[in-house]
Amino acid sequence: MAASSEKPLSFLRNNPVYSGLSDVFSAFQERRERLGLSNPGTVENIAREVQRDVLLTNYMFSGLRADVTKAFSLQPLFQVSHQFAMGERLNPYTFAALYGTSKLFAQGNIDNDGALSARFNWRWGASSVTKSQFQITPAGTGQDMAQFEHEYTGADFTASLKALNPSFLEGGLTGIYIGHYMQSVTPKLALGLEAVWQRAGLTQGPDTAVSYVARYKSQDWIATAQLQAQGALNTSYWRRLSEKVQAGVDMTLQVAPGAGGMMGGLQKEGITTFGAKYDFRMSTFRAQIDTKGKLSCLLEKRVAAPVTMTFAADVDHFTQQAKIGVGISIEATGEELQEQQEALGAQPSANIPF
Repeated sequence: MAASSEKPLSFLRNNPVYSGLSDVFSAFQERRERLGLSNPGTVENIAREVQRDVLLTNYMFSGLRADVTKAFSLQPLFQVSHQFAMGERLNPYTFAALYGTSKLFAQGNIDNDGALSARFNWRWGASSVTKSQFQITPAGTGQDMAQFEHEYTGADFTASLKALNPSFLEGGLTGIYIGHYMQSVTPKLALGLEAVWQRAGLTQGPDTAVSYVARYKSQDWIATAQLQAQGALNTSYWRRLSEKVQAGVDMTLQVAPGAGGMMGGLQKEGITTFGAKYDFRMSTFRAQIDTKGKLSCLLEKRVAAPVTMTFAADVDHFTQQAKIGVGISIEATGEELQEQQEALGAQPSANIPF
C-alpha cells in the first residue's frame, strides 16, 4: 500500500505541468511574504474606527439606566450584570452572564419580558473561530433568530461564511447566507467583497447581491469605501489629530431609479455625519452632527474606581425634538479578585474569542 501511494506522488512531482504550477505558487508566496502584508480585518468592520470609536450610534440612549456588574474571576473571565432602565427602547430589567477563556466565549441575556439572547463562540485554532448567536422571544412576536458564522484569519486576509436562520426542513434551502473576503494587496490597501444569497420561502426565488469594499490605512488616517449592489455607496474617513483627539466622517448615498425607471431620472438620498472624540484623563467626550440637523453628544466620566457616569443628549433641529439620557455603571469586585489581578501582574490576558 505504501509503494502504491508513493507512485502517484512521484508521478506528480515529475510531471512538468505540476512542477511548473508549484514553482509559480512558491514564487507567488515568496513575493507575498516580501511585501510584509498584515491582516486587514473583516469586511463588516472596515470602518470600525469611525462607526465604533468616534460616532455615537452604538452609545446613544435616552432615559435613565443603571448597570451593576460583578466579576468573579479574570482567568477564566466570569461575570454577571444587572441592568435597570427606564426610557425609549430600553427594557426595565435585563440580566446577563458572561464566561470566557482562550478557546470559549459564552454570553446570555434575559429581560423582564422573557426574551432570551445568547452567544457562543469557539476557537479551533489561532486562525479559526466559529461563532453562533440565538434569540428566543415570547410567543407571537416572531423575532426568533439563529445565526452561525465561521471565520478564518490568515496572515494577510480574512474569510468568513455566515448563515442567518438557515432551514433545510421544508425540502429546500431557505435563509440568508453571507460570504466575506478581505485581502491586503499592499501594506496600506486592502480590497474585499461581500456576497449575499437569500431565500424567504420555497415559493419564492432566491435573491443574490454582491458588494465591494476597499480600505486604505495610512500612518494616522484611514479611508474606506463600500459599494452595495442596491446602489448605495458608503464612505468613511478617520484621522487621529493628536494623542487624545480623533475625528471621523461617515457618508451614505443611496441612488435608485425614479418612478419612471431610468428614463424618469434618479432619486438620491444620503446623509453625512461628522464626529469627534476627546479622551481626558478620567473621561471620554464624543460629539457628532449630521446633514439632517441632528446634534448629539455623550460624556463618559469615571468618578471613582468602580463607578462610571454617562450623560447623553441629542437635538433634532428639523423636528424640534430633544432627548437626554443619564446612566451609572458600577463594577463590583471582591478582595479575592483584586488579589488575583495583582497576582497576574503584567501577564497577558486570555485571548477570548469575542
